[in-house]
Amino acid sequence: MVSTCATSFCTDFFFSHWVLSAYLYSECGAIQLSSNNLTKINVDLNLAISLVRSQFPRWADLPVKPVVSSGTVNALFRLGDEMVIRLPYRESAVQFPDKEHQWLPKLAPHLSLSVPVPLEKGRPESDYPWLWSIYSWLEGKDGWIQPIEDLAQAAIDLAGFITNLQHIDPSDGPRHGIHNNFRGEPLADRDPLVRSAIEELGDRIDSRRVTKAWDLALKQPLQYKDLWIHGDLQPGNLLTQCGKLTAVIDFGLLGVGDPASDLLPAWNLFTRDSRRVFRDAIQVDDATWIRGQGWALYQALLALAYYWDTNQVMVRMSQRIIREILNDRSA
Repeated sequence: MVSTCATSFCTDFFFSHWVLSAYLYSECGAIQLSSNNLTKINVDLNLAISLVRSQFPRWADLPVKPVVSSGTVNALFRLGDEMVIRLPYRESAVQFPDKEHQWLPKLAPHLSLSVPVPLEKGRPESDYPWLWSIYSWLEGKDGWIQPIEDLAQAAIDLAGFITNLQHIDPSDGPRHGIHNNFRGEPLADRDPLVRSAIEELGDRIDSRRVTKAWDLALKQPLQYKDLWIHGDLQPGNLLTQCGKLTAVIDFGLLGVGDPASDLLPAWNLFTRDSRRVFRDAIQVDDATWIRGQGWALYQALLALAYYWDTNQVMVRMSQRIIREILNDRSA
């Protein structure tokens, strides 16, 4: 999404080697991904225009423009000046519109950072098989394209957002499960997948130290209350303007579960100094922090094994997470 302090969103995107290494974006706005992320359906500008005209004719005359994003399951198209169309192009995202339309309006008033406001939910058609959405437009660029400049302030702001989210009554929220890729379930349930990934990666990682860190996370007491979690707090889902964190997007993995699973930014975004600020601001105990390391290892190891030959963005982010966690353990 576009920042008012940037002269050209697309120019910045194409000069961002982090994103270029994983994504290709054609002039017509069609999504094309690397080999093991091939789209199940083709989503392009013409499709977005057609869906809006047929289902929301009051907006038929508004311009539609593709938006470059580091996301991996949705295509984005700006609709006029104040809205954005989000079309899932992978089947794993087809449940997201219903969940976001149900919960974001209820959660948003309690949160300290801006979040998307669902405006309309589109229905399937003959040339597009799934639900899709129109949201309010949020100014800014995602954290891959425009990195956050003041990480210490971002640590305070993001800790505040997470704390706000966790203070919302979770009793009626969707429990962790297949709808959010099981984010927030007991960490031990992820153990077979993690050990398989460690074995597959072999000497590409420090298997001994990684296994030790994982085992430590599994040993932590599970005396916690399931709380609201975003489920996917990574730089691509954080919007910045002029280097400052302003919004959180993509609540597709929203759910209720172990709050430690939302500590991921400690290792995928923050440095040692800003990580200390983040931990002080979010005020979690040692057990929760170490479980957070476990959740970060789980995501990093599976991504590293899966994307090793095909997606250098994910590889580098995963390596960074593992490196930061091991550095913490040796400090």
